[in-house]
Amino acid sequence: MAETISNKKKTKKEPDQEMSFWEHLEELRWHIVRALVAIIILAIVAFLNRNILFNDIILAPKESTFITNQLLCKLSEFLGVTSLCLDNLTLNIISIKMSGQFTMHLYVSIFAGIIVAFPYLIFELWLFIKPALMPKERKHSRGAVVVCSLLFLLGVAFSYFLIVPLTVHFLGTYQVSEFVKNNISLNSYISTVVSVTFAVGLVFELPVLVYFLTRVGLITPDYLKRNRKYMIVILLLLSAIITPPDIFSQILVVIPLMLLYELSIVVAKRVDRKREKEELAG
Repeated sequence: MAETISNKKKTKKEPDQEMSFWEHLEELRWHIVRALVAIIILAIVAFLNRNILFNDIILAPKESTFITNQLLCKLSEFLGVTSLCLDNLTLNIISIKMSGQFTMHLYVSIFAGIIVAFPYLIFELWLFIKPALMPKERKHSRGAVVVCSLLFLLGVAFSYFLIVPLTVHFLGTYQVSEFVKNNISLNSYISTVVSVTFAVGLVFELPVLVYFLTRVGLITPDYLKRNRKYMIVILLLLSAIITPPDIFSQILVVIPLMLLYELSIVVAKRVDRKREKEELAG
């Protein structure tokens, strides 16, 4: 009996034993499968709640009753800047393909599943790389899942409640001539809303990206400081494109993004100091 138990122990793989390439691939496959299952389940939930998904979320930013549009109108009255009020938007959204609405329903449901499941996707990624980390690194990386998730969701919220209404209002009312009327296709509207929301969510992961790049020595705090002026110009140009032509709208978009860049510099400083201490200690 004792010999049988001993043999079983020998056949078990030790936790710290190095895995082969195919074992890593198999492990990655199961992480991907679990992540896809989570996305599919949440996408089905979103698909079944069509009215909430479209009427209350996707199409809401184009309405004057949207919370951001109401707040901007109040701010516009306070500042005396009429262009900041987004109450004159009347978008006529049309579907020009037989399967257009059904296709967009599937498209939006999948992206809704990805956005809601994003924290779990980060968690699965962390589970995959955790065995390769040192015990000290595992301890400090536990909070990375929470930080990445919060930054992404914060970016999605910032984009949806501020950048999307400004973008929809500007592009939806822009005319090269009074003789040309805007009839926005459903595909164009949804692609704009989804891509802008998702892209800004990823942009908000900048501090995490800076953390890892600084950790491996690819960038330094001084590099980020030297390029601050270029970043300001890029953000100003971006805000000028997606907002109405007034300085207040641009400031509303630029300030949070610049704060994000400054946060990245702070993160880079802390990581750089810690790395230097570790090099001196080693």
